[in-house]
Amino acid sequence: MTAQPPARTPLVGRFVRLDPLAREDLPELFAAIGRPEVFAGGYGGGPAGYRDTLDGFLEFADGYYLWDGPGVSWAVRRLADGGIVGTTTLGDLDLRNEHAHLGWTAYAPEVWGTEVNPEAKLLILGHAFACGFGRVKLQADLLNDRSRAAILKLGATFEGVVRRDRPRADGSWRDSAVYSILADEWPAVRAGLERRLGLPASSNG
Repeated sequence: MTAQPPARTPLVGRFVRLDPLAREDLPELFAAIGRPEVFAGGYGGGPAGYRDTLDGFLEFADGYYLWDGPGVSWAVRRLADGGIVGTTTLGDLDLRNEHAHLGWTAYAPEVWGTEVNPEAKLLILGHAFACGFGRVKLQADLLNDRSRAAILKLGATFEGVVRRDRPRADGSWRDSAVYSILADEWPAVRAGLERRLGLPASSNG
């Protein structure tokens, strides 16, 4: 089966709601993630990609997030208060080969290590596999131990390191640690995430 482009639709869980990112969300997103510690691990090209003003962030965001598809960038909101606490994207779509990349993820430091990231990933992975994707890639800068540990904790499989993969904002070259989840692995990964979040087990596939 050839994969279908994911719909630009809200995804709602118990703890978070993901809405397709809109330009009017950017000031609130900047307040959440526009901090040096968020970019320190490699987000946005690393520390040199950090913008310390809203105008700078708006310029960065124009080319960094997916505004018109075929992938989707989402704003991640906590259901408890409706506030934006981060963003994540399903992009680099290869419909013929049923591949997608789940990444471009950043959160306010206040929600690191909480239920926000695992439930956001649970929702987007479910969306991706329902659209017929057979492999979802996740990756991180090889030097970003925190992000690499978070990806493994999701249940993804480490595939290896792509050397000199892409330039950082400072002009140095990043090596990328690459992980993936396959469609036939998804039921077990989903069950692990549901247990981790204290959610009832899914009854479908």
